[in-house]
Amino acid sequence: MKPGFQAAGLAVLVVAACNFPGLGSRRPTFEDVMATISAVTPVATRTLPPTASPDPASIPREPRRPFPSAEPPGVPYSYSTRAGDTLEALTLRFQANPTTVESSALHPGAGFMPIGTQLRFPNVLESVSPGGDLLPDAEVVYSPAAADFDVYAFVEAAGGTLAHYSEALEDGTLLGGAAIVQRVADENSVNPRLLLAILEWRSGWVYGSLPDADAVRYPIGFRLSGRSGLYPELTVAATQLNLGYYGWRAGTMVETRAGTGETIRWNPTLNAGTVAVLRLSVLLEESAWLEAIVGRRGFRAVYEAMFADAWIREAAAGPLLPDHLVQPSLELPFAVGERWSLTAGPHNAWSYGTPRGALDFSPMTGGKPCDVSPAWVTASAPGVVVRAADNAVALDLDGDGRESTGWVLLYYHLAAEGMIPPWVRVETGDPLGHPSCEGGRATGKHVHLARKYNGEWLAADGPVPFVLGGWTAVADARNYYGSLVRGGDVVTSDSGGGRGSMIWR
Repeated sequence: MKPGFQAAGLAVLVVAACNFPGLGSRRPTFEDVMATISAVTPVATRTLPPTASPDPASIPREPRRPFPSAEPPGVPYSYSTRAGDTLEALTLRFQANPTTVESSALHPGAGFMPIGTQLRFPNVLESVSPGGDLLPDAEVVYSPAAADFDVYAFVEAAGGTLAHYSEALEDGTLLGGAAIVQRVADENSVNPRLLLAILEWRSGWVYGSLPDADAVRYPIGFRLSGRSGLYPELTVAATQLNLGYYGWRAGTMVETRAGTGETIRWNPTLNAGTVAVLRLSVLLEESAWLEAIVGRRGFRAVYEAMFADAWIREAAAGPLLPDHLVQPSLELPFAVGERWSLTAGPHNAWSYGTPRGALDFSPMTGGKPCDVSPAWVTASAPGVVVRAADNAVALDLDGDGRESTGWVLLYYHLAAEGMIPPWVRVETGDPLGHPSCEGGRATGKHVHLARKYNGEWLAADGPVPFVLGGWTAVADARNYYGSLVRGGDVVTSDSGGGRGSMIWR
């Protein structure tokens, strides 16, 4: 098993009260909880023809190391690069000058660093959290490690509150508990296993019955005004996980402030998935965050009892972001000869917390700002439509029928009327739907276009640049600003559709 969090002598954390089969009115012990969780076996979901995966039993398990602590200042950090690392982000995490990093093979150019590169950083950090990984990145992102996980079958087999729960969303749509988990996972590209484990850890919804009405209103415990209910609370949790994950990935979020006023700087050797979960725990538990995560009755114990060894799944799935990753050829998302406007440069791929990975394009067809345009948004590459709902289309470019594997393009704000159905194979230039203001907040008809690889949102101006029809995205310091550049030509984003923002195929 991968080195992970271990804690001895931590305070006991009380598990949420639940009623388990065969226990009557007796309050369940932790052993009851663990036994019930362990008895559930997830069922694989229906997908298009599956791809072969290594046998998890053939992957060696590493023993856990003792719970480590940070080295004192002056003792250099030794670090082996992981998938998705860049030298820029690492120097921000270690608070180091690139010239002070010791390595025999520093990555010379753009892109991700080769996995396994050995680095030594000077230790100038005064106080950091303990080290040791809690979860692999693949268990936080909706990655290949969750490609065959069936949320509906798992929830039904667990038989708790979630299996019998339903909730009306703001638009009036009535969704069951499993459907809500699946929707939040799809929208935010957060692993559904993680969402289920957080829900069970916080309120016992997956296996037990609700102890009181407060758990119905706030099952995770954020208690934000106007954000009560399962869908809002899970969405807030997913957003905070993404803030930690992608902030750590970029080196822009290296510490978290708890409600107590304490600031925790994360150990620079941690992986992005661990920082995401730890940051969420700090926000929820404040002073008791470490006990809540690694205590005998904490998050890690619940997660492992529900889903066994996450590191075996990660090893079978392979690295999320290979160091040789190159974007496939993509076209602009509209027909040849049409004139559109780049109305927004790089901004959040989905919601707040995701990297600035999206571009917005608006057709120059006139009419009122939010009239559905007669123009078509078109496929930027061949692929299979694996999701088409709630004004969003997910186009799977490797054609295996899984949104969590390989390259996927997300098109958003497509009008419900005329939108392509799921499970249709398309070619470059095939129509997907009409740009509109439908879905989320929008001030004018447009299409929002973003990329994922193995479930991870990618920055438009990052190690793997967003290139459409030979035009390369260039970010500005400000969200929604930026440009597309091709040779000596520059198209500058303009929310009003000014002349300098005009682009065509």
